[in-house]
Amino acid sequence: MVYPGDVVIKMMKANLDLHIHSKYSTATSERMDLPTIAKEAPKKGINVVGTGDCLHPMWMAEVKRLREEDGLFFLDGTAFVLTTEVEDLKRAHHLIIISNISKAQELRDAFFKNSNDLDTNGRPTLKMSPPEIADAVLDAECLIGPAHAFTPWTGMYAHYPSLKDCYGDRVSEIHYLELGLSADSDYADRISELSEKTFLTNSDAHSPWSNKLGREFNQMEMEGLSFEEVKKAILRDNGRGPSLNVGFYPDEGKYNRTACTRCYKHYSPEDLTKMGGRCECGGLIKLGVKGRVDVLADHTEPVHPSHRPPYIHLIPLAEIIAMSLGHKSVYTTGVQKRWSELVKGKSEIEVLLDADISELNAEYKILQAIQAFRSGDVIIKPGGGGKYGEIKLPEYLTHDASKNKKQQTLFDF
Repeated sequence: MVYPGDVVIKMMKANLDLHIHSKYSTATSERMDLPTIAKEAPKKGINVVGTGDCLHPMWMAEVKRLREEDGLFFLDGTAFVLTTEVEDLKRAHHLIIISNISKAQELRDAFFKNSNDLDTNGRPTLKMSPPEIADAVLDAECLIGPAHAFTPWTGMYAHYPSLKDCYGDRVSEIHYLELGLSADSDYADRISELSEKTFLTNSDAHSPWSNKLGREFNQMEMEGLSFEEVKKAILRDNGRGPSLNVGFYPDEGKYNRTACTRCYKHYSPEDLTKMGGRCECGGLIKLGVKGRVDVLADHTEPVHPSHRPPYIHLIPLAEIIAMSLGHKSVYTTGVQKRWSELVKGKSEIEVLLDADISELNAEYKILQAIQAFRSGDVIIKPGGGGKYGEIKLPEYLTHDASKNKKQQTLFDF
């Protein structure tokens, strides 16, 4: 009940993708520039984009030219928040969200003597431990948490058995964990130490197109667009907070299951130990994300806290169109034409999540495919050992498509 004199906060739903990379990171598109990202984000339906790479001097020089308001930077209606990803001395990656230019400079100064590539790589390597990195970030009143925490090579849980082991005495000040493309809320909520953390789902995009930018995103309840509102949403402060996490099916990840990195034969985690980590073909058996979660978990089933929003499994609209038509690539003329027709007057996220299917402009088989993803009626063959999994439409939707054609992987940069 609202009483006279009560302050009523009117919330908005905003879509945020807080982890991308610029053209100054390795293996990224030259089109990862601010004008292109600002143009493509609204097509996807993303309201706030992390700049990524904001410790790189040339990228920061470009960001500084944007209009700044309340800690965000605006270009053509797209808001950018300062973010960067760094690698610690054990190769684990951390996502940092920064409040303003001066704090970014403060972090550059703190990291400079501990990095050989701060001026040459958008995602720098730091010769620092996570507690040392966290000290610098938190002392600058910024935010830090694990990036793609379950990734076998560079995720936190690949190198540290717990948040406490990773961040030491600063662990209580770690408020979020990025799930990454390899995990969802069901995976992470089997680990009790994560129950109070906000889960982030971000794209880690290396190119600006709609099948990469915003391929995973967070829907947040916020009062408006500002750095403080972003921060309050992550901290779940005063009614702000995530209302949806949206991302891929973890089974599609190339290290989801325990498997041989040479022949890709799947094994149980027990077999990995029994066989001394070597496949019968001689290849290395790599423990998969699912197996790693089984090792870390103290719940046999996910235990979702009351603050945890729903997790929606989706793939980019162009991938759904290509799949329904039997096209090999999302870049064919047919796929791009139908994508443009579907998003006319609306964003891709609206098409995927909210639009009335009967009012969308597309062939029936494409509409059926969108509905199949909305209802989770898809078939997934898990990946492992470095080979991506496969996602297919149910048999009743593929009789008129070239279903034997190999689909381009969703995770290719």
